[in-house]
Amino acid sequence: MKKKIFRPIMSVLICLLLITLLGGNYNPTIATAATNNSSGNLKIHYINVGQGDSELIQVNGKNILIDAGTSDEKSLNYLKSLKITKLDYVIATHPHEDHIGSMDDIIKTFNIGIFYAPKVTTTTKSFANMVSALKRKNLKITTPKAGSKLTIGNATLTFLAPNKDKYDDINNYSIVCKLNFGNTSYLFMGDAESLSEGEILAKQLDVKADVLKIGYHGSTSSTSQAFLNKVNPKYAVIEVGKGNDYGHPASATIKKLSAKGIKVFRTDVNGTIIATSDGKNITFNSQPASTNVKPAPSNNKPVTKPVPAPVNKEQMVWIASKTAKVYHSKKTCSNMKNPMQISINEAKKRGLKPCSKCH
Repeated sequence: MKKKIFRPIMSVLICLLLITLLGGNYNPTIATAATNNSSGNLKIHYINVGQGDSELIQVNGKNILIDAGTSDEKSLNYLKSLKITKLDYVIATHPHEDHIGSMDDIIKTFNIGIFYAPKVTTTTKSFANMVSALKRKNLKITTPKAGSKLTIGNATLTFLAPNKDKYDDINNYSIVCKLNFGNTSYLFMGDAESLSEGEILAKQLDVKADVLKIGYHGSTSSTSQAFLNKVNPKYAVIEVGKGNDYGHPASATIKKLSAKGIKVFRTDVNGTIIATSDGKNITFNSQPASTNVKPAPSNNKPVTKPVPAPVNKEQMVWIASKTAKVYHSKKTCSNMKNPMQISINEAKKRGLKPCSKCH
């Protein structure tokens, strides 16, 4: 008999304790959420690292870093400011300095779970530093396969590219991935160009997304019309440096986005862009850059493209630095600080592309 009386008394005491802890308002839904450690919202930080890429995804208590910007540690310092201690997944989309320049410091500083990178190597210092940092922490590189998925609570990350083992251009080795969270979706392109985009479409992989991180900083060699039509995003994010010497983003890319009514965010205009979602709606920490940037005036005259001059074996061109991705026909183009002169044949051997401004 005493046990029967004791149990309801204990139940009452527990309820009173809960009411006290919850400020006098007992709500069984709140109590359940607290017990189950509710995952809350998704937050994606498109970090302003200048002329480079770095994105942090925070979802279901996990941190996913895609790329780390240049060696100036802007990405590293941003992560530190958020008091992050562990990166559950790190993705180095491809081994260009503007994507992995600070990756060695990221590896040294944080506890790393799984590290993803494509199966391609370079002789650059930034790549060597990244590999050395991984070895020091006994971390292995995992190469994802197109179509494979990561389940992170109620979110899913799907790898879409690369789809081949060998490419002429390192950009096309870029790991492309798509994140689904509730009814919202986000596509991260790295520097993948139209070749990689075509392979993704050919495999009929699901690329439909609400937010598209534009490939290759808005260059004309990425974001083909066919691919953009298939993704059909509401929003686009372009990670690009102010006054960069590559002519990024290209006006042709901006026109494509504008023609489809896509709201464009740019790190050179907006700074770090933060997208937040509850699984149904997406909000941003700033207004689209397209409403803040005035379009170039039009003279309403038809534009005729000049016929390129035949390439001379001895023709010389200019580059901004040893790690440049483009070459210039004019020394004064793009306000290069310490331009270097090389032959056009050497530029092509390095895989450099002509500047969209002076060519």
